[in-house]
Amino acid sequence: MNHPPKFWYKRNSFRSTLLLPLSWLYGGATMLRLYLGTHKKIDVPVICVGNINMGGTGKTPVVIDLVLRLLEMGKKPIVVSRGYGGSYQGPIMVSSEHTADDVGDEPILLTGFSEVCVSRNRIDGANMALSQGADIIILDDGLQNPDLLYDLTITVVDKKIGFGNHRVFPAGPLRESVTRGLARTDLIIGIGENYIDIENNLPFIDGFLKPLETGMEWGGLRSLAFAGIGQPKKFFSTLKTLGAEIVATREFGDHQKIPTSMLKRLEAEALANNAQLVTTEKDAARLPKEWQQKVLTLPVRLELNDDKVLTGFLNKLF
Repeated sequence: MNHPPKFWYKRNSFRSTLLLPLSWLYGGATMLRLYLGTHKKIDVPVICVGNINMGGTGKTPVVIDLVLRLLEMGKKPIVVSRGYGGSYQGPIMVSSEHTADDVGDEPILLTGFSEVCVSRNRIDGANMALSQGADIIILDDGLQNPDLLYDLTITVVDKKIGFGNHRVFPAGPLRESVTRGLARTDLIIGIGENYIDIENNLPFIDGFLKPLETGMEWGGLRSLAFAGIGQPKKFFSTLKTLGAEIVATREFGDHQKIPTSMLKRLEAEALANNAQLVTTEKDAARLPKEWQQKVLTLPVRLELNDDKVLTGFLNKLF
C-alpha cells in the first residue's frame, strides 16, 4: 500500500467512523481464524516476528538481527516465511535459482543471512525446516497466523506512526486491535526516533535502522532514489542524511514489482540528470538480475539501544 489514507492517523475521523462496521467484520474474522487455528507445538523453539499494523514496520531487519545473534550462539536458525508476493505455495527451501516472483522479495533478501523456507502452511514449513536441521525457527510475519505455538513473540512497531488511530482496517491501519495483538506479545521492538506511548507493561526495546558501512561514499552522490517498501520516505531521508544529493524520488507500493519499462524510464531520467539509481535491499531483491548491477543498494541494519533484554529472552529458549 503506497499511500495509506490520512484519516488512518487522525483520531475520531468521520470517514473512519463510517467504516467501523467493516472493521468489526475484519477484526472478527481475524479473531475467529486465530481461535480455530491449529496452534501446533513443534520440537524446537519458534520465534514469531510480527506486527499489528498493515504494511511494513521493520520486521525484516529484526529477523536479520535475530539470525545473526543466534548464529553467534552456535545455533542453526531457519526462517519460515509465507513468501508474500511470490507464486510458490511451498514448502520449498529458497535457493539461488529462485526469484522474487517465485518466493517473494523478503525470502530472497534473507537468504543472504540464513536458510529460508517458503510455505503458505507454516506447519509444513516448520517440518521442512526441521528436516534441514534447524534447531530454532524464526517465523517471519506470524503474529496473526494460528498454525504454530510460539516460544517467543516479538511485535515490531514503527515509532513514527505508532498504531495510527488505533482502529482496525479499513477504518484504521491495524490488522487487529492493539489490545488483542499485544496480549499475545512477549516483547516489543520500536524502530525509529520518535517516542510512542504504549499503555502496557510489556518489555520494550528502542531500536533504529543504521546504514551498513560498505565503503561506499554517499556524500555528494547525485541520486535518483526509488523504493517500494512500507515507508519509502524513511529510505529517502536516510540517503539524504548520508549526504547524497537526491535529484528525484519515486515511490511504489510495498512489495510492488517494477516492470522493465518503468526501470528503463528511471534509467533514462537518471542519465538525463547525471544521477545514479539507488534503492533499498528489499527492492533490489525484486529487480531482474540484469538490473541488479545497474542500481546501487543502501543496506541498513538494526541497532538496539539496549539488547540485554533480547539476549535474556533468547537465552531462555535453550
